[in-house]
Amino acid sequence: MSSNESKSKLNRRSLLKLAGAAAGAAFVSRASRAVAGRPSTILRTRLVHDFGLRTPLVSAGMAFVGLPDLAAAVANAGGIGVYGVGNELPDVLAQRLIKLRELTSGPFGVDFLVATSAFGDFTTQDHIDITADAHVPLVVFHFGLPTAAWVTQLHAAGTQVWCQTSSVSDALQAVALGCDGIVAQGRSAGGHNRNSTVSTFRLVAQMRRALPARTMLLASGGVSTGAQLVRAIRAGADGGWAGTVFVAATESYAHPDYKARLVAAHAPSATVFTTRFGPEWAGQQQRVLRNRATQEPLGTTPAQIGSTLLFPGVLDAPYPMPKYSAIVPTRDTIGDLEEMDMPAGAQSIRAVRRVRPAAEIVDDFIDAAHHACDRDDFDSLDDD
Repeated sequence: MSSNESKSKLNRRSLLKLAGAAAGAAFVSRASRAVAGRPSTILRTRLVHDFGLRTPLVSAGMAFVGLPDLAAAVANAGGIGVYGVGNELPDVLAQRLIKLRELTSGPFGVDFLVATSAFGDFTTQDHIDITADAHVPLVVFHFGLPTAAWVTQLHAAGTQVWCQTSSVSDALQAVALGCDGIVAQGRSAGGHNRNSTVSTFRLVAQMRRALPARTMLLASGGVSTGAQLVRAIRAGADGGWAGTVFVAATESYAHPDYKARLVAAHAPSATVFTTRFGPEWAGQQQRVLRNRATQEPLGTTPAQIGSTLLFPGVLDAPYPMPKYSAIVPTRDTIGDLEEMDMPAGAQSIRAVRRVRPAAEIVDDFIDAAHHACDRDDFDSLDDD
């Protein structure tokens, strides 16, 4: 391209940006630099339209660390913030929902695990009743599928229902139950993840071909920057589901040293798949940060690796953490984090460079996504 052609292209792009700003199309933030034209068209997905978002981004529902402060911060910044219920009791869930309504008027969700642990069933009918009575905008089920009755009950309350799955077959079953959306969990996704073979964007493309066109589809695993969000959309997603970058947010309830370890980890080799963690929920595959517990020969000592509080801010229940505990270290945890379970995405840790507010993370997604829309180097579906 000649020098004159380059200047002409830049001038046209500048004029488009000025025209978009004059028309009032800009976002109200430092992300307002990116405006009309092709970028905003790509990013104006069904997810943005249905929930009234600034950007097609959802923070993952992460047990222990994704509590109302984080979910509300993401919702206030223009995404969807999801509170991870994990093993929290129905009465605790009710208090969390009250807190969320106090902290945000934006769209938020609740993430339920469908499984049984040493604590009992993670999700019960009482959990669903409380959520339906609160008319929560979004519910996401993970690990297992909800019952058709739960889906019907939540729909009657005006709630959208999604399922996070790692295979096309499970996604099809979820849609057959009435689920509105699927979160496609690729191999690089952190936390409990049954998919160790299929990359996120390839899985998204497979699901987009297999699922009904009406199904909302999100990408999970490696969606840690605006460029990766654009890749997800180009692969067929309606938006991105981001976890690891928000673990390191100021509002996350994660232990400060857990956040510091994410900041210090710069390569996929810093994470590993393991089934080692959990007398509480044994034998479940997770992607976590490597540490002594993931690398050492299996052992039984020390019998207790620390202590923490369950249901913080509501019940503050003391909990002694056994060897290989699956309880994630939080602000209330005391002990050696070299012995602890710290979920992390293989690719997403590249984007964690410091602890910062969730709103700043969302703004960076928006800025980088608009810049990425001008590039055409997103062909590969396998490099996550």
